[in-house]
Amino acid sequence: MKLTTRANKLPIAGCRLPIESRAKTRRRKIGNWKLEIGNESAFTLAEVLAALLFLAIVIPTAVEALHVASLAGEVAARKGAAARVADRILNESLVTTNWSSGMQSGTITEGILDFKWKLTSQSWTGDPAPTAQAMQLLTAEVTYSAQGRDYSVKLSTLANAQTQPVTTTTPQF
Repeated sequence: MKLTTRANKLPIAGCRLPIESRAKTRRRKIGNWKLEIGNESAFTLAEVLAALLFLAIVIPTAVEALHVASLAGEVAARKGAAARVADRILNESLVTTNWSSGMQSGTITEGILDFKWKLTSQSWTGDPAPTAQAMQLLTAEVTYSAQGRDYSVKLSTLANAQTQPVTTTTPQF
């Protein structure tokens, strides 16, 4: 567009519109603020497509990261609870001395969670001393599930089979 004079509406050679005479702006009053909205600012199609491509890459990655973090938190919480269950099973079996009767198993419910446990005993051969044959390795394995996958925790301890108390019955009078 060329600049023209008012009198004869003829273009002045070699002149362009000055910066001040831009496209018309709309004025809007919001509260105590006056806002001028011009027509010269907009996103190009290439910018919009680049932004959409960026979002198409970032959003699935962020959702997957949240899924992995959620799974890790759930597994950690349930692993702690499973370790408490395994510790309780080992302690109860040592106190009640029922660990020498072979493999035992069961299910313990803690809150809304179910934990399957298995208690096994085997002779411990780690000590070359002759009394080592009397030592037994007790292992409590607790399995639990988190988001459709099964996990397990194993706790082990040593117990002396020779120190098991002998149960006797006394006659009732």
